Amino acid sequence: MSQLFGKNSKGEEVYIYTLKNESGMMVRFLNLGATVHELFVPGKDGQSVQVSAIYDDPLSYERETTYFGAIVAPYANRISDAKFEIDGQIYETDANNNENSLHSGINGIAKKIWTVKEQTENKIVFTYDAKDLEQGFPGNIHYEVTYEVTEKNELSISYYALSDKKTTINMTNHTYFNLAGALSGSVEGQELWIKASHYTPVKDAKAIPTGDIAPVDGTPFDFREAKAIGRDIRQDFDQLVYGQGYDHNFAIDKASVGFEKIATAYAQETGIQMDVWTDCIGVQLYTGNFMAGQKGPNEHTYVKHGAFCLETQYFPNAINETNFVCPITEANVPYETRTVYAFSVR
Repeated sequence: MSQLFGKNSKGEEVYIYTLKNESGMMVRFLNLGATVHELFVPGKDGQSVQVSAIYDDPLSYERETTYFGAIVAPYANRISDAKFEIDGQIYETDANNNENSLHSGINGIAKKIWTVKEQTENKIVFTYDAKDLEQGFPGNIHYEVTYEVTEKNELSISYYALSDKKTTINMTNHTYFNLAGALSGSVEGQELWIKASHYTPVKDAKAIPTGDIAPVDGTPFDFREAKAIGRDIRQDFDQLVYGQGYDHNFAIDKASVGFEKIATAYAQETGIQMDVWTDCIGVQLYTGNFMAGQKGPNEHTYVKHGAFCLETQYFPNAINETNFVCPITEANVPYETRTVYAFSVR
């Protein structure tokens, strides 16, 4: 099931695709960036709540740098000095965040039209084929992202990539969540728990990690017991000052190499709880520090801290940082990860 959403700046048609279940969940996607567009989940008293920040036209998705709902690849988050080395070869990508690369550069596949390979009532598979050195990354890379809406009100995201050259791949989804409703204002009162006793502090406002994996104990970054997102967000703590809020990677306390719950968020207003499950080693908490003034549907203006992101990933700049697990994918060896956002009411 699809409907025309509009056209991008190249005149290419952008479509909305809808998945739903029998339990009251419905998700709409765009072939532009394989984007999560609208995400409706049941709240208390049976009401349906749209919980993802969106734009209401393709040009805004293409033009703006917020990455609302998009698939980010090949490399999520930041790469210092917009370059990296593999086997002695230096590769350069777009410097679109100061002198650094953010989310693979200016015109990455988050801004491109993807192909729908398969769609059923509750599953859709998007594909994109990147050419060797597209955005500066080595390898002809085939990407597949499979979204599935389960009867347990889960949004499952399976990531797959295959390159014909040794390369670096670190995929994520950039949905902005507001569990009280996407247009309800600040998320500072919503609760968050993260299964992480360490995080990766950054050097300065450019948000490149120092290389340290620092304890959260005694800092505003301790979410090991659920607390309001905004409880400590205005503390005079250098890491919060740099980014005007949280924009940091948390090193997940992994019980194994497998799939496990790593975060829980909750909004009392709607009763909606979201559990995050993944096999990734890191998760970026971003509290919408620079989304103020963005225009949503019906001329709605988003506010600062009007949503939060939980982006599962390798650590930022891990391709250049010897203290982090390096995200190298060998030629003809599949890259595969999976993340699930599971919704319930309490």
